[in-house]
Amino acid sequence: YILYEKSYLLYLPQKTVQEVICMKKVAVVYWSGSGNTEEMAKAVAEGAKKGGADVTLTRFEDFKVDDMAGYDGFLFGCPATGSEELQEDYVEPFFVEAETKLSGVPLGLFGSYGWGGGAFMETWAERVRTAGAKLVSDGLTVENAPDDDGHKACEELGETLAKSL
Repeated sequence: YILYEKSYLLYLPQKTVQEVICMKKVAVVYWSGSGNTEEMAKAVAEGAKKGGADVTLTRFEDFKVDDMAGYDGFLFGCPATGSEELQEDYVEPFFVEAETKLSGVPLGLFGSYGWGGGAFMETWAERVRTAGAKLVSDGLTVENAPDDDGHKACEELGETLAKSL
């Protein structure tokens, strides 16, 4: 197979060409107040890249429901806020609008918590399942900042989603 790139002729094996042409797009979208969920998002994004996806890392503030049309899968991250709830200014309004568009959509959920044991994730996972999303896990939670095991789990979540596409 031959690809042209910046005036260079490249000879690539068939598998490499298929990987370049068929790379799936994944959006890692998160909100973070303390930086813990942002750290998780970066590790999740690295895992998705390892899994072969073309990854966009962005915050909920900069991502709209209409943007979903350009992606094959999603990894959404939010910490527990208030009394084990999704963040109310960006994340909750996003999901109110997005719920009607989640049927059949591959996605993963992740977030940190500092109290309450991360029960918000069970509620969030059930909510997206009810909307018809194809969850790749029950949702990943980490207490406070992710340690080495937490980073590994985040990377695994990203890789699992990417390989499921």
